[in-house]
Amino acid sequence: MKKPPRIGDLIEIPTANGLAYAQYTHQHAQFGALIRVFDNLCATKPENLESIVEGSVRFSTFFPLKAAIHQDIFKIVAHCDVAKSNRSFPIFRAGIIDPKTKKVSVWWLWDGEKEWQIGDLTPEQRKLPIRGIWNDKMLVQRIEEGWRPEKDNL
Repeated sequence: MKKPPRIGDLIEIPTANGLAYAQYTHQHAQFGALIRVFDNLCATKPENLESIVEGSVRFSTFFPLKAAIHQDIFKIVAHCDVAKSNRSFPIFRAGIIDPKTKKVSVWWLWDGEKEWQIGDLTPEQRKLPIRGIWNDKMLVQRIEEGWRPEKDNL
């Protein structure tokens, strides 16, 4: 029987562009496992996996990690301390898409406990992760596309 994931676990994500890595950094009561997907893709598994967690984060998202590990969709390849820069819970942005415009006209920020309305996003706020739970297919697709929150067209 597989051990359940724990905070600090490093997950290997095979993609068409190479191996991506994400770290499980937080558990939220409603949204589940928060993972931070790192920027660099690797052709082969790096010898020093611990160095990955010091790299820059491409995006953060909630992901059903326990199920993905249990079903062998992804695997845990290391357990590392969470980098200081990733220890605090990130602020997310969220909004409702207007069916007519296919855009979000009023944005909200959320810190894991409370949320507040802000209206339009500043360029810095566009870089904030978008609150949601992704499945494995969406996660891999976003990695392969080089997606970042600030590139999202909502």
